Amino acid sequence: MAVGALSTLAFHPTRERAVQRVGQAEARRTELATWLSALSLAGLGRPLGGQADWEREATSVARSWLRLVDDGRHSASWSAAAPLFREEVGRQDWDAALQAARAPLGRCSWRRLQSRAAVEGPPGDLRGPYVVIRFESAFARRGEVTETVTPVLGPDGRWRVAAYFVS
Repeated sequence: MAVGALSTLAFHPTRERAVQRVGQAEARRTELATWLSALSLAGLGRPLGGQADWEREATSVARSWLRLVDDGRHSASWSAAAPLFREEVGRQDWDAALQAARAPLGRCSWRRLQSRAAVEGPPGDLRGPYVVIRFESAFARRGEVTETVTPVLGPDGRWRVAAYFVS
């Protein structure tokens, strides 16, 4: 059962805003959103072998980012996210999305790493690499859920969160 799905790229707060997006950039983001959604929900993706350092670094970034979300620091979580995340979802829209998806869950009691895998990503300039990280998490009002956090390695060599799903 999906509690809420928050994706950097699949989230469109208003139809009007979605209609305004045109051109190649939108097509690329839509392709990535579709890919990240399928990957996060079904475990699809082309694995990249031998990237244990990437997986450890991305997991550390994901945990730090989730602490911001857990502490209600939504604006800080938005600022710490990948540029493609911030381009697609405005700061206020992100705050509203997190309120809608996370507030009903209550406080996070614990979070345990379930799996992580470095994957290539879709073809083209949005290829990645990405690390798809799944956490088994328990919340005060919902019990156990799966949180999927997908960091991407930026051109500056830093990992930043590109997608977040709660199911």
